[in-house]
Amino acid sequence: MTSMPAPIPDQAPIRACTVSRDIQNFDLLIEEMEAELGGGWGDIAFAEAQDFLEQPEARHLEFIAVAVGDADAANIAAIGEIVETAKRHGLRVLVIAEELSPIALHQLMRKGADDFVPYPLPEGALHDAVERLRRAGSPAPAPDPSCPRLSRSNRDGVVLPVQGLAGGVGASTFAVNLAWELSLIAGEVGGRVCLLDLDLQFGSAATYLDLPRKEAVFELLSDIAAMDGEGFLQALQVYRKELHVLTAPTDILPLDIVGPEEINALIDMARSQFDFVVIDMPKTIVNWTEAVINRSHLYFALLALDMRSAQNALRVIRALKSEGLPRERLRFALNRAPKFTDLSGRGRVRRLADSLDIEIGLMLPDGGRSVTEAGDHGLLLAETAARSPLRKEIRKLALSLHDVGTAAAAAAQ
Repeated sequence: MTSMPAPIPDQAPIRACTVSRDIQNFDLLIEEMEAELGGGWGDIAFAEAQDFLEQPEARHLEFIAVAVGDADAANIAAIGEIVETAKRHGLRVLVIAEELSPIALHQLMRKGADDFVPYPLPEGALHDAVERLRRAGSPAPAPDPSCPRLSRSNRDGVVLPVQGLAGGVGASTFAVNLAWELSLIAGEVGGRVCLLDLDLQFGSAATYLDLPRKEAVFELLSDIAAMDGEGFLQALQVYRKELHVLTAPTDILPLDIVGPEEINALIDMARSQFDFVVIDMPKTIVNWTEAVINRSHLYFALLALDMRSAQNALRVIRALKSEGLPRERLRFALNRAPKFTDLSGRGRVRRLADSLDIEIGLMLPDGGRSVTEAGDHGLLLAETAARSPLRKEIRKLALSLHDVGTAAAAAAQ
């Protein structure tokens, strides 16, 4: 009796697809895709991707992995259109980025990409990213009432942005040390404080606190709409077990990587988790500055006793008036203020305030070399110059802010 030949197994259904200029340039990706999906994946070139995504068979894919490198930067607009087409058809998009500039990666994320992984692929990174995509596409499980939720809390934090009106006026030094003093005071009664460094290009909070810059910050900023409490807290770092810090990203990013809606969501999330939220702002007025002003309780504007600060303060005041923004939230602070015995300097301060029609409510003494030395060593004034007049003034302000914040919270209950 003649035996029948063994049946040929059906080809595995295609569950995912890579899109690239040449997949052979991403040999590690080939190995990881085979490990993750076996034979259930395919590859198409950029030139063919648009036509393929319009075909009915593309609707059955779990996701597409768009592999791009620095050689593809000139073609980033066309690759972004591929991402848009995939999202329009309900597909998940994973970006595999090899030495891609932050600006180009930002463009792809803004087009709708769900996640990205650096190339060469870290061990297990592709598997973890695919699992995140699958979880995002699944219905959310019913919450377990026995587990506390991280996304919200009973806190309703006080928002305190700090902006320098000219370069070198000490805004970042003030913001970092104010956040630290607040964290020491609030920590005594179970309160929590966070510092958001939103100077996305030249933020120095990480330097002043000797903290590393995390890639998680860029991931958070790239997709704030998908942010939850756990993701937000994971992007933060803790200084001395007291102060939670969102540092500036590792690379220089365009200031419009976030918009007003994203900034509102970020501040609301921080307020829900912390009692005080100190924000180190960029010197530039951006399209989301208005959102921060509207969310703030007090908005500290630092200036020096010079003409450039006076002119910039006048511009800011005019801008607030023209846009109908709450000017009353501004608190002008003069850094390196003249000493009490310097009558000539005090007279200049009075004339500055009169000419701008403002009240300079905070006079910060000159910290001298101790400020520079503390910043260079990644330490705070409380640790290196505890008796400095500048440190004492910042602590006095922190005590006042904490008392007012506590009273306001008690009145709201």
